[in-house]
Order: sequence, then C-alpha cells, then structure tokens
Amino acid sequence: MTTSTATPATRPASRAGHRALWVLQILMGVFFVVVSAAPKFVGDPYAVQIFTEIGAGQWFRYVVGALELAGGIGLLVPRLAGPAALGLMALMIGAGYTQAVVLDAPAMLTSPAVFFVLAAVIAWGRRASITAWIPGRTH
Repeated sequence: MTTSTATPATRPASRAGHRALWVLQILMGVFFVVVSAAPKFVGDPYAVQIFTEIGAGQWFRYVVGALELAGGIGLLVPRLAGPAALGLMALMIGAGYTQAVVLDAPAMLTSPAVFFVLAAVIAWGRRASITAWIPGRTH
C-alpha cells in the first residue's frame, strides 16, 4: 500500500485550473506591456500629465513603465510568473497609494485593487516558481 505525501501546496493543480491561470497570465501580461507600459514610453499625453501631477518627474514615468514591462513579460515566462506577480502586486500597492493620497483620487483605487487581486491569484497559483528563487532551497 502506497501513501501519498502530497500536500495542497505540492499537489498538481487541475488541468482546467492550470489553463485558466495561463489565460489570466497572458491577458495580464499583454495588458501591462501594451496598455500600461507602452503609453509611458511613447509619451502619451495622459501619462505625461499624470506623472506631472505626481510631481516626481518624468523619469519616474519611465521607471514605472519599465517595471510594468518587466512584470508583463515575466508573467509569460514560467520560471518568472510567480515573482513577476509579486512585483506587480507591489507596484499596485504603490499605484493605489499614489492615486488615493498623492493625486487625492480615492475613487481611482478600483483598478490597482483589481490588478492586485489578479496578481495575487497568479502568485498563489505559481508559488512554486517563487520558492524556486529562495536561496538555499533544494528543488
């Protein structure tokens, strides 16, 4: 008689769950690369205006765009999906704070909150790719 030592954290996800997670990763990856990062790099007037209102300088627009681009691409790479999702979660915390406090527009918290939750779902689903990056951890 063989007993299984698989725990919920190590048990393989269902095939449908795995596919759904990939669909979410692809949609979010494309969103962050095309819809969110690209306008920051090409100098979209709205992006320039928002970063002017933030007051940190236009260099910050490029930094945020680079982080969004890296996160979006990372979601599409299996080894990086979990860490990329964590990074996007952190970015969404910063976006939420900026919109609510710096720009005094708490009604705009919806988007970062939704993207935070979606990134958290990906981070949880791809937690094995996160633990793989922890130094000294045996695989």
